[in-house]
Amino acid sequence: MALIELYSDKILEIAGNAPQPGRLAAPHASSRKVSRVCGSMIEVDIVVTDGVISAYGHDVSACALGQTSAAIVAREIVGTPVEAFLAVSQTMRDMLKADGEAPDGKWSDLKYLEAVREYPARHASTLLVFDAVSDAIHKTVLIQQDKAPL
Repeated sequence: MALIELYSDKILEIAGNAPQPGRLAAPHASSRKVSRVCGSMIEVDIVVTDGVISAYGHDVSACALGQTSAAIVAREIVGTPVEAFLAVSQTMRDMLKADGEAPDGKWSDLKYLEAVREYPARHASTLLVFDAVSDAIHKTVLIQQDKAPL
């Protein structure tokens, strides 16, 4: 597959119609990730309520692949239990790096990124949103542990 074929009409459609949630005013945690390979950047904010991601915001500057994965996350993340998001994140890593299956259910549009598997240099930008949200989730756990009564 030629690199140009990676940017399918569906990838360009999702990226072109990406929700722009903006940043949250009072997040529980935030994370900023930058791809060393291409310079794509994302900053995410999350609020976690009773183990469920109840609010999400982001600012993204990325290629079409990074924008596509960020768009799907922005569309689907609110209402997702933390553990379920971490599982989807791992499924994406497995899909790209270990010939795993694409995510299913409400995350099934991530299958359009399956062709990225053949381009390791594009993995980082595609996974950037997952890295940032996973980091923010881990920060919320640490913050909650610090606030727990002794």
